[in-house]
Formats: sequence, C-alpha cells, structure tokens
Amino acid sequence: MKRIVLAFVLFFPALWVCAQGADFRKCEKFSEENLRRYCPALGVYPMWLPDGIRFWYSYMTEEGLRYYIVDAAKRSKEELFEPGVLAGQLTERLGVAFDERDFRLGNLTFDEGEGDSFTFMKEGELFRYYWKSGRLESCAEPDEEGDGRVQRPMWQSWSADGVYKVYAWKHNLYLLRGEDTTAVQLTTDGERSWSYSVLRDKDSERQAAPAIEWIGDRNVFYCLRQDRRQVEECWVIDHLAEPRPRLRTYKFPMPGEEAVFTYDLHLFYPETGKHVVVDIDKYPDQEVKIVASDLERYPDDLYFVRKSRTCDEMDLCRVDTRTGEVYEVISEVSKPYFTEQLFDCRILNGGEDILWWSERTGWGHYYLYDREGRLKGAVTSGDFVACRMSRVDAEERCFVFEGYGREKGVNPNYRFYYRVNFDGSGLRLLTPGNGYHTAEFSRGGDYLIDTYSRVDCAPVSVLRDLKGKELLVLERTDVSRLEAIGWHAPQRVVVKAADGVTDLYGVMYTPFGMDSTQRYPVIAYVYPGPQEDQVPQAFALDDNCNQSLAQLGFVVVHVGFRGGCMFRGRHFYNFGYGNLRDYPLADCKAMIEQLADRYGFIDLDRVGIYGHSGGGFMAATSLLTYPEFYKVAVAASGNYDNNIYTKWWGEMYHGVKMKGGGDEEGYVFESDIPTTMELAARLRGKLLLITGDVDINVHPANTFRLAHALIEAGKRFDMLVIPGADHGIESPYYYQVVRSYFVEHLLGERLEGADFYGIVDSCLK
Repeated sequence: MKRIVLAFVLFFPALWVCAQGADFRKCEKFSEENLRRYCPALGVYPMWLPDGIRFWYSYMTEEGLRYYIVDAAKRSKEELFEPGVLAGQLTERLGVAFDERDFRLGNLTFDEGEGDSFTFMKEGELFRYYWKSGRLESCAEPDEEGDGRVQRPMWQSWSADGVYKVYAWKHNLYLLRGEDTTAVQLTTDGERSWSYSVLRDKDSERQAAPAIEWIGDRNVFYCLRQDRRQVEECWVIDHLAEPRPRLRTYKFPMPGEEAVFTYDLHLFYPETGKHVVVDIDKYPDQEVKIVASDLERYPDDLYFVRKSRTCDEMDLCRVDTRTGEVYEVISEVSKPYFTEQLFDCRILNGGEDILWWSERTGWGHYYLYDREGRLKGAVTSGDFVACRMSRVDAEERCFVFEGYGREKGVNPNYRFYYRVNFDGSGLRLLTPGNGYHTAEFSRGGDYLIDTYSRVDCAPVSVLRDLKGKELLVLERTDVSRLEAIGWHAPQRVVVKAADGVTDLYGVMYTPFGMDSTQRYPVIAYVYPGPQEDQVPQAFALDDNCNQSLAQLGFVVVHVGFRGGCMFRGRHFYNFGYGNLRDYPLADCKAMIEQLADRYGFIDLDRVGIYGHSGGGFMAATSLLTYPEFYKVAVAASGNYDNNIYTKWWGEMYHGVKMKGGGDEEGYVFESDIPTTMELAARLRGKLLLITGDVDINVHPANTFRLAHALIEAGKRFDMLVIPGADHGIESPYYYQVVRSYFVEHLLGERLEGADFYGIVDSCLK
C-alpha cells in the first residue's frame, strides 16, 4: 500500500492538538479497529465437506479461536480438535510453543472419502490430523510435477480432446493441430483495442491467451470481441511512481459521446477452417453479453443478450453453433431502463426452460419461457422484489432467490431467501426472522447456514434445511464485552420523504452517555445511489466510521432516499431518472428536519453533511442548494459533473436521447446532465473538497472543475489532494481529516499542533 500524505490545503488550518470539547480518545476507543478486540466474530463462514452434509468453521470465542465440525443430518456440532492437545503435539514435532488462544491452522483441507482426516500447514510443514482419534502425522507435500497431467502453457487454450490449441499473437488468433509446431493464422483483422487477445489495449511481442471459449466437447469455439478503438482515453499522472512520475492511460467513454464500445461475435471451426461472423446487430451502439448455458451437455446453442444504448430495450438471442444462424427468443422493452444489477437470465434443460427477470409489473419478478420464447407463466408475483437466484435445480424444477419487501411490517431493505417451483407453486420463506439475512448453501443444496442481524441486533447463525426449518443454532454473537466498555447499538429510524408519504429507513448514531437535555450538531452521511444507498442493514461495529464520529459530540444520521435503492420497486428506484443531480436533496433536508422535530437534542443551526463518490457529489450539491440550511460539507471524490463520468452511469440513470437515423446523417446520441459547478456562486458555508490524484473511476477533473468554478465565483473553500490514492481514498488519515474539519467548523474548536495523529495521542496522555 502506498503511503498517503497531505498534498496541499487551501484555507485549511495547519496546526493540530487535542481540543477540550471533542473527545478524540473516545472516538478512537469506539472505532471498528478497537472494537474488534471485544467482538471479533460476526458470523459463521462454512467450509462444506464433499458429502454436502458436513462442514467445518472457525469461530473466535472468549477462550480463543475454536474449530467446529457440524453434521447437518444429525444436527450435531462438536469441536474439530482440542487446541491445547493439538498445539502440544505440534510443539513436540516442531519445537515451537503455540498460544492456545490464537491457535490457527493454515490451508485446512479435508481429505476425500469419509472425511475423517484433514491436512493443514504449520510453520511451513504439512500435517495430517485424524480428528476422531486425535492422531497427528507428518506428510510430504504433493508432487505437483508427478501427477501425470500434461502441463499446458498459460497462453494456450486447448480443445476438450486436446487436439487443437489456440493462442493469440499481435491481437490475432493462431491454431496448432496435434503435435504440429507450425501454427495456422486464423484471423488477420485483429489490432490493438479490437483484439482477439485478452490483452486488448496492450501490444506484445509474446504469445498471449486468446479471448475465446470452447463449446462443449465440439471442436468449435467462439469469441465475443469488443471494439474499443475509437473510444477516447483519459489520463492520470502517478506522481509517486519511481524513478519518475508515470502517465496512466485508459479507455473511458462518457455520456453522449459518439464513440463507445461495440461488439462482434465469431465462430471458429478448426476441423474445417471455417470462420463465421455472426450477425448480432440490431440496436445502434448496442451492448452484448454471453449468457451462461450448459454448453457441455447442449453444445448446439449459444445464448447472448443485446441491449440498446438507450438502456430500455433488450433481447435474448440463440445462436445455432453449427451454422451461426441467430434466433431472437425474447424481446422486451423496460422504461426508463433495465435494472442491470438485478437482471438475471438462466438457460436450463437445453433452453426448454428459460428463467427471465423483468420489472414489467413495476416489481422485479421471474418469468418462465420455452425455447421458442413462448411465455409459460409468471414464477413470482406480488408487491415485492424477487432478484438474484442463489441456487437453481433444473431437475427438481425449483430455485432459491433473494427477496425484498414481501414480509409485512419489516424494513423492505432487508434481504430474505425464498424457494419456489418453476410453475410458481410452493413459494416458501427459507430464512424467517426480522433482520437482514445472508445464506450459505451446502454443495448439494439440501442445507443452508442463515446468518441474520440488524444494526441493533447482533448476528445469529442458524443451520436450516431447504424448507426453512431450524435444525441447529450455531452461534450467537456476544456483545456483552462491548456493552461493558460503554458501547450501545445505533438506533433505527423511519422518516417520510419530502413527499410526506414515502417511508425512508436509516440509522442514527449518538454520543455514548450523551446528555439529552443538551443540543448537538447533526451530520448527515450520504450516498444517493442510484444503484444502492449504502445504508447499513446488517450489524456493523462502526459502519463507515459514523459511530466513532458521533463520539466527538455529533448526532450522525444515514438514511436511504428515493431513487437510491433497487430493492423497493421501479416507482421508488426510478425516482431520480432524468435528474441525476437534484433528486435526493429534498429528501435529505426533510429527513433532518423531521428528526430535529422528534429529538430535542438535534441542533438545526449546526448541520453538516459528508460523503464519498456519489456521496461527495451529494454533500457538495446539498451545501450549494440549501446554503441557509447546511453549514459544513466534506465532499470526497465526487462526480460533480456526470457529463465527464462514465457513460453507463449517466446514460442509464439520467437518460440519453437518440436522434437521426437516416442513411446520410446516421444516429446521434445526446445527453446533458446538470452539474454541481452551476451552483458554485451559492456557497456560503464551509466546504472541504478531497480527491485522490490517480482516481480512474471518478476522475480528479471533477474536483478540479468544481474548485475552478468556486474560484471563478470568488468563494473561499478548502481542498485536499491525496497523492497515490485511487477512488478508494479511505484511510486513517482521511477519517482524521473528516473528523477534524467537523470539530473545527461545527463545534467551533480550533485544533493546533503539527502532528496530525497527535490529536489522539495527546488526548490519551
């Protein structure tokens, strides 16, 4: 990891020491790094044995790290070994003493068969342990060279029978047959950024792995090639590169630009030398993705989806791999766009069953089609969102999926798991309990480990069968040691959106031991989506450091706004379409005002806001939109101008218009998104802008352009550039900057002293 240092600060205090009011010691005490000492285990992470019935896991208890083995059929759980005994055996063999409380085994792997033994690494040596008898033995490491397998060069792709080998050189494909040493060139049109190689944008004098996939056991392969040649580039300078600064270049299409990624699909037949360019074109500038299917059993058909650049039309197509002929199976229009993060499609039983996800009713649900695209019926339905299939059983004709909003009286952002048959019958909740659920399934799919929690409810891990029946409680996270040092869980809150009707859900953090008769500044941590709102639903020790921030003397709130959550239906999720700048702002202000009316300890005269990425954009935009309401904002790595952010983001969530279409003028795509820069003259409060200088996600130009607009408007603001930092700028230094800025400008406490980390050190003395 590169060292992160301060680059430059404008109008930013240069000296720091501990303030009298803000308790940095308390802030550090209740940080996640410190709290993990008191609560190191937050769930069960199973490793299933080959039989699909047993699994093992490790878990930190008050006595130290323990390993357990569970038999789901017998509903039994027992320790895999007694740490003191095994540690003693290893000490005799290795001459090294081990701490029983932190006794760990590396690369623990159960043997095939009965599973009565496992191997592990300790002090660089390999051991086998028979866990039922307690016998330990040394064993030699496996001879990787002597396993009888033919070593295949990483840059070659072999057919199933090993007869044909394909590789790429200078972006074209070459074929070797059998033991031949002279290759046949298959393509001649490959070039940089339109390559048959996995290197795509790089030239190389060496052979490279080809970007191909073999089709089952047939000596046929395909290549979906992406044309990136005309897409314009972005650049950042790595100032910390040695021995001299280095220019980093990458392809980056922006909203409304003429040149975007396009695709062509090829089929190759090595036995005959035939090469077919498949006709996949329909929409201008369409996106194309291969859909997974069982090519091993059904090699005759290859499936792909193509989506229009306007993001509202999509087709499922089938390619006859014997001829290259294309058949359009399903075609759907979804206004204003397809929710691609939730979209799923499964090709089952050779295409006789196709599961297709759609929001055609306003709610995400699954539909069953046949091979010819005839609708057999809806599989799921109702006022909830079905998404993300976890397990599909084509023979039993059922699948498990994640669902949101079906359980009445429960936060609609909580995830549950359900099982349903292909014909829509037998819908069953597998993970009951008012909380956010995570499921880990056995290899055969007959069992699952359900871990559920809330921000105010510690995790519980339960073994269940595929009917949702509880078989065994595995672990309950113990927070008693946290509570003993003064920690308590944050508070869940529900408020109304600015429309006065829609419920919004979130979390409120307050100082531990606060005086409710006093008034505290309030800080909103924000992320507007649209793809997610980042509001914590499951238990966390210090989510985004908001709990530790509150200990400095703030009320910190994090709420999800309209337009920022995919799991509440299209009406909620599409709220911000066509207004990618302003949609969450009124909801955030209304949320803070409602909480201030509800809780007398919130001071509406001292309101701050901060966030990163989309949250940075929202923080700065909120300060400029409501300058009389917000007093302080910290905006990090924000996409303040979505016209220079990535194409898919702006065109999907704000919209792109297609004009023209004649033979002479062709199609023209246009997108014009309002920017934060247009509001620069409205600045009245304190604003800190932060960016990394090698951010290739949200380019630093976003921050520099906002800074330029503020300068042109004659505004005073602060700015920090972090050398060597990409989009993920979070670090201890970053969080200290955020905390100190709010302490100075919301609490009014000047921090002095040269050592930044000395704030905490001086408080600890």
